[in-house]
Amino acid sequence: MTSDLSLPIPTEAGASFHFRTSQFTGTQRPWLDLYGVRLRAVPYFGSASSRPFVDPALIHRCLPDELLFEVFTRMTPYSLGKAACVCRKWRYTIRHPVFWRSACLKAWQASGPVENYRIIQSVYGGSWRKMWLVRPRLRTDGLYVSRNTYIRAGVAEWKVTNPVHVVCYYRYIRFYPSGRFLYKNSSQKVKEVVKFMNFRTSKADCVFSGHYTLTNDQVEAALLYPGLRRTVLRIRLRVRGTTAGANNRLDLLSLVTSGVNDSEINDPDGDMLGVVEGWEEDETHNPDVPAVSHRRGFTPFVFVPFEEVETSVLNLPVDKMDYFVPG
Repeated sequence: MTSDLSLPIPTEAGASFHFRTSQFTGTQRPWLDLYGVRLRAVPYFGSASSRPFVDPALIHRCLPDELLFEVFTRMTPYSLGKAACVCRKWRYTIRHPVFWRSACLKAWQASGPVENYRIIQSVYGGSWRKMWLVRPRLRTDGLYVSRNTYIRAGVAEWKVTNPVHVVCYYRYIRFYPSGRFLYKNSSQKVKEVVKFMNFRTSKADCVFSGHYTLTNDQVEAALLYPGLRRTVLRIRLRVRGTTAGANNRLDLLSLVTSGVNDSEINDPDGDMLGVVEGWEEDETHNPDVPAVSHRRGFTPFVFVPFEEVETSVLNLPVDKMDYFVPG
């Protein structure tokens, strides 16, 4: 049995529309014609063309769009990413280029605005947001932490037992957009070290400063250890991220310490990258301090934002975190 059925559907406005079902043998199934059709219930205030849309969100009715825009301009890029998950209106508002342009120019200020404008037009199609998500960069809103462990033999007691100890130490790096960074080796936890990672700290805290450059995803950094025998620490890193735009991992590619002559250092706080530029990996300028290419403690750096330093798992002791996979 084949039939053709046309059914009227009443609406709130009193009007009606018809849909035509496909022809079936046997039972009619008019609801199949509704598949793939998006329906939206909107209160009726007149004709369909002059019907206004009332936003049900209370914050949108109390907060003007201009004031909301000003609030977003004062938020950090990662706070903007969280706010974009609130609703559709916030998501489309946060896609405005003005938010991401200021973030990109601050993140790559060492490259200069002219170079940044050239890169965004030639590589990222003029999208500041795409540049922020795709282009490798170093995060400055927290610390990069490398957790390393090794086994050290203890002192034998009564020639019967020979204890061993698990030694845990950390490498900390904090980057600044200006091209400078702070470096510290310590056995202290993240929540204890974060208060010392600034340029106002004293020399007793053993926080050393240096300069770095970022080329694509490669980081070249160098700093000077002061003392009777001045030593240069040269670091080569690679930036990557576990998700798009995260840039929350640093792979340690090489770590070299070498001697340097006092005559080569005009300013102890100056840029050491210019001094060691062109040096070979095993090159040293002070025979009393030979160059050493370190091969241990190459655990990747994990980024910890400032707001998570108190709750980070890196604060756990060794007995509660017997292994750690940074990813």
